[in-house]
Amino acid sequence: QVQLVESGGGLVQPGGSLRLSCQASLNIFSFKKMAWYRQLPGKERELVASVDAGRTTNYADFAMGRFTISRDRAKNTVNLQMNNLRPDDTAVYYCAAALGSAVAWGQGTQVAVSS
Repeated sequence: QVQLVESGGGLVQPGGSLRLSCQASLNIFSFKKMAWYRQLPGKERELVASVDAGRTTNYADFAMGRFTISRDRAKNTVNLQMNNLRPDDTAVYYCAAALGSAVAWGQGTQVAVSS
């Protein structure tokens, strides 16, 4: 069973930065795709960014130019660098990994952007 553990969330002021990390129990390069999702209060979960086995990345419109998804081979993590954060980025951020037809989810990490 795949386990994903997110870290790096917290409270940050508008315009600030956070770096989220997702630690996987399997080699991250064994996954077909890894992604970050978020769920805003009262909203459905939405895609933030993804990276596939061929290193192709995909970003939601709101993340373009502000967020960067990357994989760290040495640490076996998938990271989400978030810059110029806004109050409407406040959400629980989830890591997801696709292995075959199954998708594994982490437990989520809270990000709050407020002055």
